[in-house]
Amino acid sequence: MLDYSYEIQAHNDGFTVVCGVDEAGRGPLAGPVFAGAVILPENYTHEILNDSKKLSEKKRDLVYDDIIRDAVCWSVGIATEKEIDEINILNATFLAMKRAVDGLNIKPDLAFIDGNRYPNTGVKEVAIVKGDSKCMSVAAASIIAKVSRDRFMLQMAEKYPQYQFEKHKGYGTKLHYEMIEQYGVSEIHRRTFLKNILGENV
Repeated sequence: MLDYSYEIQAHNDGFTVVCGVDEAGRGPLAGPVFAGAVILPENYTHEILNDSKKLSEKKRDLVYDDIIRDAVCWSVGIATEKEIDEINILNATFLAMKRAVDGLNIKPDLAFIDGNRYPNTGVKEVAIVKGDSKCMSVAAASIIAKVSRDRFMLQMAEKYPQYQFEKHKGYGTKLHYEMIEQYGVSEIHRRTFLKNILGENV
């Protein structure tokens, strides 16, 4: 079970408002990349909150509801598939993270970022490798980002039923590649991720 130790240390170091930031959807062939930013109540506890990848879809949905109910504030930022193609996935991920932090109703003075890079969110940043399995705020952000993106892709499954996004959420599964071969690319596909199919002129 995760604890609030990273946040407690930050408060002891003089920071007053701490948020966690994480992304979901860097790898898929379609759809935006999502980022979550979450400020949790002081000394927050939760029985099963963890890295979104370690929880089942059902548990993620339950924790998502708890975070929305309990968080001081939370926000989702996205960078579209077109932005991903224009500025590359790393920069698009940073853009989504900045938008998530900008969307918080309360401005944090410290952001814990999952990973080892600094997205330049406009506030003091501390990068934590595998932060989504170590830091409670980052784990909460990973849940917000993952569930929000999965739900968006379910909406896209209704709009583009031929790709069966409900089964793979846009990731590069065998089924997804077969659907692309059969139907071509849609408006929400990341063309720079599909050079092997589209050629270099994408």
